[in-house]
Amino acid sequence: MSTRSDRDWMYKRLDHGYLSTTYHASVKGFLDVAFSNESTVDGDYIRCPCFKCKNMYYKTRGDVELHLLQNGFTPNYTTWWAHGERNTISQHEEESSNPIQDPMEDDDDDDDVNGCTQMLMDVMEERLNPTAKGFYDMLEDADEPLWDGCENYSKLQAATELLHWKSEYNISEAAYDHILPIIKRMLPKGEKLVENFYETKKLLKIVRLPEKKIHACKNHCMIFYGADYDLTKCRVCDHDRYKSGRLPYLVMRYLPIAPRLQRLYLTKKTAKQMTWHYEHQTEPGLMVHPSDGEAWKHFDSTHQEFSSEPRNVRLGLCTDGFSPNNSNTTPYSCWPVFLSIYNLPPWMCLKEPYVQLSIVIPGKKNPGQNIDVFLRPLIDELKMLYTDGVITYDASTKCNFTMKAILLWTVSDFPTYAMLSGWSTHGKLACPYCMGESGSFRLHHGSKPCWFDCHRKFLPEQHTYRGDKTGFLANKVERSSPPPILTGDQIWEQVRHFPTVYEGKPFRAKNAKLPGFGITHNWVKRSIFWELPYWRKLLIRHNLDPMHIETNVFENLFNTVMDTPKSKDNMNARKDIEMYCNRVQWHTWKKGNKDMKKRASFSLSKEQVAKICQWLIKLKFPDGYASNLGGVR
Repeated sequence: MSTRSDRDWMYKRLDHGYLSTTYHASVKGFLDVAFSNESTVDGDYIRCPCFKCKNMYYKTRGDVELHLLQNGFTPNYTTWWAHGERNTISQHEEESSNPIQDPMEDDDDDDDVNGCTQMLMDVMEERLNPTAKGFYDMLEDADEPLWDGCENYSKLQAATELLHWKSEYNISEAAYDHILPIIKRMLPKGEKLVENFYETKKLLKIVRLPEKKIHACKNHCMIFYGADYDLTKCRVCDHDRYKSGRLPYLVMRYLPIAPRLQRLYLTKKTAKQMTWHYEHQTEPGLMVHPSDGEAWKHFDSTHQEFSSEPRNVRLGLCTDGFSPNNSNTTPYSCWPVFLSIYNLPPWMCLKEPYVQLSIVIPGKKNPGQNIDVFLRPLIDELKMLYTDGVITYDASTKCNFTMKAILLWTVSDFPTYAMLSGWSTHGKLACPYCMGESGSFRLHHGSKPCWFDCHRKFLPEQHTYRGDKTGFLANKVERSSPPPILTGDQIWEQVRHFPTVYEGKPFRAKNAKLPGFGITHNWVKRSIFWELPYWRKLLIRHNLDPMHIETNVFENLFNTVMDTPKSKDNMNARKDIEMYCNRVQWHTWKKGNKDMKKRASFSLSKEQVAKICQWLIKLKFPDGYASNLGGVR
C-alpha cells in the first residue's frame, strides 16, 4: 500500500479540465487495495470515500469507482482508515508517529498521524448509544433456543408467533393460558417456552414501543396535556374531566414517532433502505418517487443543512374517520392518524409494516375542525425532531448520528382537507386553490354551488374553447387568466391573525364565523401545522387522495349513465341548463302539470341496463379491485 507522502494524486482529479489518466489509474489501485482487506469488505461492498458519501455508505466496486471519478475523494483522507489502513501503515510512518510525544510540541506530521488515529478510533469503534445498546442486549438475552439443540425457534420467536395467533383469531386470555401448559408438555425436557399470557407480555416488553394515554375533554375542546395535565375541568367549556370514580370521559392514544423511526435504523437491511431516496437515479423528467418531484427538491434547496444528511426522515400525514366493526346502526367516528415514511423505496413506504400509527382519536363524534386539539403532541414532537433531533444508531454504517425529521405534507380526502388546512371546502369558495377568485355561483333550481365554466381560465390564451359561446355559459367568452399560486408566506399573512381551536378562542361558539367568511375567504381557523418552523417554506402543504375523488366521480358517472334515481341528469339540472346555456336539445317541456325531459344520449335504456348488469355478474376482478361494485346502485 502506498504511503501518505505519495498520495497527492487523490486531489488532482482534473488535468486542464479533463479527467487525469494518472488519477483514474490510481483509483483502480486504491480499489484493489481496499478489496484486498477482508476486515473492511462487506460481501461485495466497501465504504465509499467520495466527497458526497464521506465513508458513510457502502457501495459496490463499480459504484465507488464511478463516485470517485465524478466527485473526487472526501477531504483529508490521505490515511485510508476506513479501508484497513490502521493495520497496514508502513513501518516508516509508525516510527515517525510518537504516541507519547508532548501535545504542546509543534510538529505538523505527528499531529496529522494522531488526528487520523483518533478519527479511526471514533468511527471504527464508535459505541452504541444507550437506547440501541439496551435494545440489542435485551434481544440477545431473549434470543436463546427454545430448547437445547433447537434450530427453528428461539424463545422470543415462539412467544411472538403465539401472541400473533391469539390476536389473529381473537383467542381469549383464559384459552391462551390453558393451551400453553399442554404445548410445554409436548416439548423436550429443558424447554423455555413461556407459561402464560402474563409471561408472554413480560418477555415481549423488550420490543414494545412507548404509548401514551392522554385524557381529553368530552366536547373536544382541549386535551389534558403539558401545562394542563393536572386540571380536573375543561378550561374552555368547564366540563368535568372525569366521570364518577376518576374514570375519564375521553382518552386518546398517542404513539411517539421518534422511537419508531430509530427502530428502523437498528437493522442493517432497513437502515440501508432509508437512504434509497438519496441514492436512486431517475431519468430526467421521470418521477418514480416523491424525491423526484419539485416539492421535495424545493425543500432541499431551501433547507440545505437538513438535506445534507440523507438519513434525515421525510414524513407524510394521512387521516380519515371510520366506524369500527362497520357498524352503521350505532354511528361511531374513530380517527386514526398515520405517518408514511418517504425515505423508503416506493415498494416499501406504503406497506403496512412501514406506515406508522401515531394517534388514535376516539369517537363517537367527528372531531371536525377541533382535530388540531388532538394533534398537539405530534406537532410538539415534530418540532423537536426538526430543531434538535435524536441520537440514533445506524446499523448499516455502524455509527451514531443525529436523526431529524420533517412533515412534508398531508394526504386526505376533500372534507378532511378542510379539517387539516383550516380552509372550508363548502360553499362558493370551496376551492382552496382559486380561493376568492373561483367564479362559482349558486344554481337557481339545483340550489347548490356550481363551478361550471370556471376551468376555461386555465387553458392557453389562444385555445378555441375560450371563445366557445355555445358549449359553456351562453354567449360568454373567457379572457381572464388563472389565479396566481400563493406562496406559503402569502398564505401565512392571511391566517396569522386568525384564532386557533387548540387555544380555546371564543369564536368556537356554535355557528360562529370569522369576518368575511364566504365572501372574501373560507378560512375557519389557523391550522396547528403553521407552528412547524418550515411549514411556510413548503411548496405543497396539503394533498388530495385520488382514491376518494375517483370513487366519487365514478359513482356519479355510473348513476348518470345507468339512469338511476341518483343520476345528476335530473329535472332541476335540465332547467338550469335552459337558464344558463344555449342547448335547446336539453330543454324541458310541460305535459299537463308534469315536467318532461328528453332522454340524454349518454343514458342507457332499461334493456341496455339489463345487459350491462348481466355482464357485471359474470365479470371477475382480481382480489382488491372493484370489490364493492355491487353496492353502486
